[in-house]
Amino acid sequence: MNVEKRILGRTGLEVSVIGFGGIPLQRVDQEMAVQMLQRALQLGINFIDSAKGYTVSETLIGHGLKGQRQHWIIATKSMARDYAGMKADVENSLQSFQTDYIDLYQLHNVRTQGQYDEVMGENGAYKALLEAQQEGKIGHIGFTTHDVHMLEKAIESGCFSTVQFPYNIVESQGASIFEKAKAADIGVIVMKPMAGGAIDQGALALRYIIDNPNITTAIPGMDSLIQIEENASVGKEKTSLTPDEREQIQKIAKELGETFCRRCGYCGPCPQGLDIPTQFILEGYYTRYNLKDWARERYVAIGKNANDCIACGLCEPKCPYDLPIRKMLQRVKENLS
Repeated sequence: MNVEKRILGRTGLEVSVIGFGGIPLQRVDQEMAVQMLQRALQLGINFIDSAKGYTVSETLIGHGLKGQRQHWIIATKSMARDYAGMKADVENSLQSFQTDYIDLYQLHNVRTQGQYDEVMGENGAYKALLEAQQEGKIGHIGFTTHDVHMLEKAIESGCFSTVQFPYNIVESQGASIFEKAKAADIGVIVMKPMAGGAIDQGALALRYIIDNPNITTAIPGMDSLIQIEENASVGKEKTSLTPDEREQIQKIAKELGETFCRRCGYCGPCPQGLDIPTQFILEGYYTRYNLKDWARERYVAIGKNANDCIACGLCEPKCPYDLPIRKMLQRVKENLS
């Protein structure tokens, strides 16, 4: 039995309900990347998502696609906001993937009205994607964001075949808008299904997501064959959540709360040299995994840590989740110092 398939909105593409998130591929070598894509395809995963900003991810996927391109539905995205930048990025993506056609190209992380106006303007990135579509270089145009207002705006515009937005046990702010997307025949791609690693019960987290009929596919990041096996099995089982599991989900959501880091990295660079997401990762090991001594040792070993924060606040406006990062770093300092 293969992974369940769903139609990706008006694209008409039949995609696996569990897709392949390409961010962590940066951590593996070419040989492993090829093995992972081959195994994913054997198990019925046929949708893969990458981005220009994921360093070598597109290139590694390109190697993995050799001889099996026709079996894959490829999505990628670019942070380019103007016409020339997006036009160049589309060409670069085609070269990296070693293909002449990309199924879905997305405007990446449009966060504000100003950015939206820029990409949709006369000299904006959207114009370049329309041209690429007319030239047969891309099939469909999508939109990704972390902002619920931009999500709604993209759906109402009628300009996009798909939207990509965070949704997981802790983050359900997009749920009602996904209904609007479904009604408008727009495919919904879920990013951050594990809340950036904050949720460690992967199978339960994915089952919670695909239980929502308005969602087309979830794209957990994967960097090992074991993860591929585990995630693919969720897409095969198609079992409904039990009352006990729903209670467990509520418990996870309550424990994590609304102030946790999703590790997206948009808060950087820090003027003091802090790797801000790493501070919260180590705090998670300290508070959630009962690895207090190990977490403290690592905290000291990384050199720059929350003790070095001067509370300048430059990170906070860049956070797509509006987290009180300065207060959170103070909490890290109190826990781990």
